[in-house]
Amino acid sequence: MIEKLKNICKVNVLKYDCYDRIEDVPIEDWNSVNKKNNTFLSLAYLQTLEDTLLENIKFRYIVFYEGTTAVGIAAAQLIKFNSAELKFQEFPCKINEAIKNTLFKNLEVKVLVCGNLFSCGEHGFLYDSNKVTAKQAFESLSNALREIRKSENTEKPSFILLKEFWPQSFAESDYIKEHDFREFKIDVNMVVHIEDSWSTFDDYLSSMRTKFRTRAKKVFKKSENIVIRDFGSEDIEQFQKEIDRLYLSVIEKADFKIGKLNASTFKQLKQNLKDAFIFRGYFLNEKLVGFTSSFVLGNVLDANHIGIDYTYNKEYDIYQKMLYDYVDLAITNKAKELRLGRTAEIIKSCVGAKPVEMKLYVRHGNSISNTLLKPLVELISPSEYEIRNPFKQLLLD
Repeated sequence: MIEKLKNICKVNVLKYDCYDRIEDVPIEDWNSVNKKNNTFLSLAYLQTLEDTLLENIKFRYIVFYEGTTAVGIAAAQLIKFNSAELKFQEFPCKINEAIKNTLFKNLEVKVLVCGNLFSCGEHGFLYDSNKVTAKQAFESLSNALREIRKSENTEKPSFILLKEFWPQSFAESDYIKEHDFREFKIDVNMVVHIEDSWSTFDDYLSSMRTKFRTRAKKVFKKSENIVIRDFGSEDIEQFQKEIDRLYLSVIEKADFKIGKLNASTFKQLKQNLKDAFIFRGYFLNEKLVGFTSSFVLGNVLDANHIGIDYTYNKEYDIYQKMLYDYVDLAITNKAKELRLGRTAEIIKSCVGAKPVEMKLYVRHGNSISNTLLKPLVELISPSEYEIRNPFKQLLLD
């Protein structure tokens, strides 16, 4: 049995218990807060990450209490990476030279992240707004995260990072700034609103302007020899080496990542989450040349990790086909929203995605350094982007 961290907030009276193994987390208390079953905060999902990634990441789980009643939960990860390995042109925001030279100059950076390393969105902290105020909740979260940082004697994190919040939550999440956290915005998340009139994929195509509908049909023509198969856990295991290779080809080429998954993680996610996790293989002449994964989050489809053999991407428009397939999948699952994530804004906007800004918060462990952090964080801004509108005027009204 691990030793539990316990503390009481100085002003408000939320108690919290912290665990470093998912098996020690009180199941009923955790699930009573995660009533809507946020997949990324489900014990099954978190157990999968712990089982397959514990070698490189330390995990922490927090349960907050009002008296004896659980009113909040949080999931955090302790990570470290060498700044010399980072490609700053691939950060999910514009990083000023001053920050590169001040914070990330040939350092081994240790970070305590409250949120999900592998998905965009509010997947790190949840509280019962009927039982606790946002001010109280975020004060308690700050207190717990700072205490966790202090408890790491050998590898104490330099930074605490909260990621990422949607605009509708800014009014609540901004309370964390009262505890010396600095906010900054990253690249937009591209989101497709699924219209009620789209009962089928053909309805979606019909809503497009001629130029973009023609473009879509061209993609379908170029990719007509691509065969898509829904994968179960056995299929993921069978193609494990190919999946790892395809995944790494995207990781090395695209978005900034400080956490990496693998085929073993995908396999266990499929076993544990079943229909809530969708994994598809893209085959060309029986060769696996790509894959997509996504999570069903209630009425939201979260497009997640992909893998592509770029040798075939241009000739067969694999990536663009994947985007259209995500739209089709969202419509089939009667989702209201399809989240396509960051980067590739123009291509994603051509399938109907619109930009949604997101916000993170960061705090340095040292009070003096945290004071110096403020002007540096102000130099961070979202990357510039262009978007297109593929739909007829009717959808804009």
